[in-house]
Amino acid sequence: MEQRQTQRIKTISEFHQLRGLPKPEHPLISIVDYASIKRPSGTDDVSWIFDFYQISVKRGIDGKMKYGQQEYEFDYDEGVMFFIAPNQVFKIQMDNHSTIKRSGWMLLIHPDFFWNTSLARTIKRYEFFDYSVNEALFLSEKEEKTLHGIIENIRQEYHSNIDRFSKQIIISHIETLLNYSERFYNRQFITREKANHQILERLEKLLADYFNNDDLISKGLPTVQYIAETLHVSPKYLSGLLKVLTGQSTQQHIHDKLIEKAKEKLSTTALTVSEIAYGLGFEYAQSFSKLFKSKTNQSPLEFRQSFN
Repeated sequence: MEQRQTQRIKTISEFHQLRGLPKPEHPLISIVDYASIKRPSGTDDVSWIFDFYQISVKRGIDGKMKYGQQEYEFDYDEGVMFFIAPNQVFKIQMDNHSTIKRSGWMLLIHPDFFWNTSLARTIKRYEFFDYSVNEALFLSEKEEKTLHGIIENIRQEYHSNIDRFSKQIIISHIETLLNYSERFYNRQFITREKANHQILERLEKLLADYFNNDDLISKGLPTVQYIAETLHVSPKYLSGLLKVLTGQSTQQHIHDKLIEKAKEKLSTTALTVSEIAYGLGFEYAQSFSKLFKSKTNQSPLEFRQSFN
């Protein structure tokens, strides 16, 4: 049986020490050159948990990353942005024989740095901290330069003499960094059209297969969590993608497929509304009828009668 080892890094100072870096100039925030990071030997099978945020842009990544229950291979020579929040479990296995040159930066921020600031309240709204590596942000050269400029402003501020304005200035830069990241993610939903449409195609097939077998009776309606896990994306990423591409949420897509199936049964079978409701995973026919009317402005019987 494979032995699983998980190591928690509680402080930024501890991260610096473990990665062979000089002591951080500030205990709660640090910018690290990705190329200067040393990987301790024998850590390929170690899962990591940080007690702080990590925002990074990396080039020259070659290996595997396990994030949650999913494992992904990556081979990126372009700029890729990653977000990891405190208490998330991940594991990285690098290809030590890779000839790709590593470059980029990491911004490490302990949650205590946000205390009594606007980000203490709003950091959770940035959904990309829930994303796994297959949902990484691929940056254009221009976007990468924009973010690099913000990082340099943060570096310059905490390298300077710290005064009563420094923290708020750094917080403002971090907010700007996150807001640009949000903009770039939204752009990615649109520009990475092929990959995104493949997700849509897989979603349609998944829902069609689910609604065409006995899963509805035995399991009920598919949940958003189930759909996202089956497609190997996070629920928030899937919802964001669908909103941009179709204007609808994942839940609305599930309901649309349900109504489509209900219309088929109402128009081509003699099953009662109760029987159709049960076959579609509803415990109560009233709940089915209420959803059907909210979607079609007709009751199930009114819809059936329109075919007679």
